[in-house]
Amino acid sequence: MKTIFITGATSGIGKATAETFAKQGHRLIICGRRKEVLEQLQIELSNITEVYSLVFDVRNQEEVENAIHSLPEEWKNIDVLVNNAGNAHGLESISEGNIADWDAMMDGNVKGLLYVSQPIIKIMKERNTGHIINISSVAARQTYANGVVYCASKRAVDVISEGMRIELTEFGIKVTNIQPGAVETDFSKVRFKGDEQRAATVYAGYEALKAEDIADAISYCVNAPERVSIAELCIYPKAQAEPRTIFRK
Repeated sequence: MKTIFITGATSGIGKATAETFAKQGHRLIICGRRKEVLEQLQIELSNITEVYSLVFDVRNQEEVENAIHSLPEEWKNIDVLVNNAGNAHGLESISEGNIADWDAMMDGNVKGLLYVSQPIIKIMKERNTGHIINISSVAARQTYANGVVYCASKRAVDVISEGMRIELTEFGIKVTNIQPGAVETDFSKVRFKGDEQRAATVYAGYEALKAEDIADAISYCVNAPERVSIAELCIYPKAQAEPRTIFRK
């Protein structure tokens, strides 16, 4: 049984990952910004495993530090960190981009990942064991027009994952970077600021990945034999050839 810390656990890939690990009997620390949603998830998952919840915004370094330091002693030995929290905002060219959207993506996808990782890495290094899962995107592999800042933020995740692996392997800490393709979650709804009709077009005409597919992949990486370290994993739906190309019926 492992203690698994999951950011962005209230929806999408984060929630599916929490549900998958709960069924396997692992202890969970679920994190998110939406207190009521987080508490409801905690109630549901507590029926099958031990669950502790932390409410914070990964973009706020002080909130992150205070939350992690507030963990009771019996919850501080974190075995696995799943850096899932992140966002995409807007789909405009650089010349027309919204600065607030840029800040939200860089603060959440890059700085937030670092804010959460640093204190947990210190815990893992003291114990000479651990596993960090970073959720990147196929957008890190190929930049596309009108999504340049999002692509840049996810390529940064790739670089951070590589750097973590270089710095942490000697301490017995595994680092896995996962690049999902098109996954049908609230991702596009957030990107298009609640425009459900526009978001629906992203997943029209083909079968996108489900959040559970990525959760299964994360589970495989975490539950692989101790000698095995999955460095990178790129996952497309069958209909997607590369980040910009999806074959629709």
